[in-house]
Amino acid sequence: MPTPSSLYVRSAGRELHVTDWQPAPGQRPRGTVVAWHGLARTGRDMDDLAAHLAAQGWRVICPDTLGRGLSQWAANPQDEYCLAFYARLARELLDAMDVGACHWVGTSMGGAIGTVGASGYFEPALKSRIQSLVLNDNAPQLAAPALERIKAYAGQPPAFGTVTELEAFFRTAYQPYGHLTDAQWRRLTESSTRRLPDGRVTPHYDPAIVGQFVHHPDDYLIWHHYDALQVPVLLLRGVDSDLVLKQTAEAMTQRGPGARGQLKWVEVSGCGHAPALNVPEHFALIDDFLARAG
Repeated sequence: MPTPSSLYVRSAGRELHVTDWQPAPGQRPRGTVVAWHGLARTGRDMDDLAAHLAAQGWRVICPDTLGRGLSQWAANPQDEYCLAFYARLARELLDAMDVGACHWVGTSMGGAIGTVGASGYFEPALKSRIQSLVLNDNAPQLAAPALERIKAYAGQPPAFGTVTELEAFFRTAYQPYGHLTDAQWRRLTESSTRRLPDGRVTPHYDPAIVGQFVHHPDDYLIWHHYDALQVPVLLLRGVDSDLVLKQTAEAMTQRGPGARGQLKWVEVSGCGHAPALNVPEHFALIDDFLARAG
């Protein structure tokens, strides 16, 4: 299995942690994939997918978003925890890592960052650099009840006396991801845990990230960005997702890349929000899309 590098990169004046997976030795280089995680998660969620793609010759860049994992927290949360600033982070990160063009795989928030990046609305230089877009249970309009659920648990992260208790919490909160082995649950836990001053453990992110929904209440209503996309798009919708409604996915087929025949929509069985991208069936969907896209 390819072994990634753990890097710390300056972007928009902030330090971001990045897991950088290089193509396996002997593989013909195929290009770069940026794999960006969801709202309260870290880039390590992409380990299984990244290892799979690197073994086929892809370089895979998996950042921790500002305020998550090992990346720096925002100095000005109200202005920095929003899609416009995340797009700036993405553009400067690609500059710093000398990435001229890439394919983008984004889970939930990561998909939204890819959408606003590829639209060029906030960062025009990104429009020509994102060659294709995988939206893993993300859409230009999200269901309000599910957003309230996410805000409730993300805004007040629990704290526990032991890592074992935190893992039990994660197994419940992220049950919709689908099948994870015991080892995968343990890795998810250990890669997204921080210890508080009182010794308890809690999820490894800045609780202020949910201020995005207060200070930028329509940040995830991005139909105008979606309509502007000029690249192939793969929508992976967890069949039981409460965030991306089926009628929203159907609307996506009628406008933007959907109307231009550039959208493929797949319902992923056994998952809600969001598929973990960690099993061969998920890999095959992305492999096929990347082969067609580039």
